[in-house]
Amino acid sequence: MKIEEEIKQSKFKSPQQKAVLNLIYTANWLQSRQQDFFKSQGITATQFNILRILKGQHPNSISATEIKSRMLDRNSDVSRLLDRLAQKNLINKSTCPNDRRAADVTITKDGLSLLEKIGQRFNENGVDLNEQEATQLSDLLDKCRG
Repeated sequence: MKIEEEIKQSKFKSPQQKAVLNLIYTANWLQSRQQDFFKSQGITATQFNILRILKGQHPNSISATEIKSRMLDRNSDVSRLLDRLAQKNLINKSTCPNDRRAADVTITKDGLSLLEKIGQRFNENGVDLNEQEATQLSDLLDKCRG
């Protein structure tokens, strides 16, 4: 459905304004779909992001600070999120030998299994774009952020 129909607005001040409003609307639409999907899997989108970061490091550990620097939402309370993932046995946290205040974090077999289970369904839950369109959209979004 076109943005004009979604927000019931037929005129925009400029194509740039229309693009920004469309971007905001679409981001919220995608976020809502993701929340529903991850809720059905027993985790949040932010927890999924952490698991994907840890999978990229596997089998090595990574600090909570480094996890936060790689997250899509850097305003998240990483310590709390890691505690919840540890309670679900999806990650292991151990005290860093060089800095007792820091934790080394690794993904568990259960965490890897969960990613494997939901990874394909997550990818299919995306948008209906072919590879060329997805690349073009990604390039345009990169350009928006400068």
